[in-house]
Amino acid sequence: MPQGDKSAYTEKQKRQARKIEKSYRDRGIGEDEAERRAWATINKMHGGGNKSGSGRGHATDTSPAKKGGRRGGAASAARSAAERSASARKAARTRAQNAQRDSHK
Repeated sequence: MPQGDKSAYTEKQKRQARKIEKSYRDRGIGEDEAERRAWATINKMHGGGNKSGSGRGHATDTSPAKKGGRRGGAASAARSAAERSASARKAARTRAQNAQRDSHK
């Protein structure tokens, strides 16, 4: 769990952290790790909490929030078409199995 008092963060920063944490949780990251990563992202973007003048007047660095979609592209591009196709078929099978499993709950 992230340490420290969150009272120095604005409501917008807290909202952003909750949304980032939810996206990590949706991707299967554990609760504590998702929260830790979310606050690390907010700190990287804003330089910490923005209440009481700290960090005010500085531009927000949005690059940490945009990293996720770019991460796997290079590895995927280095593989052959057959390898990518096999991976896509396996992913489709897994999604179908998970959907079937989830429908029984």
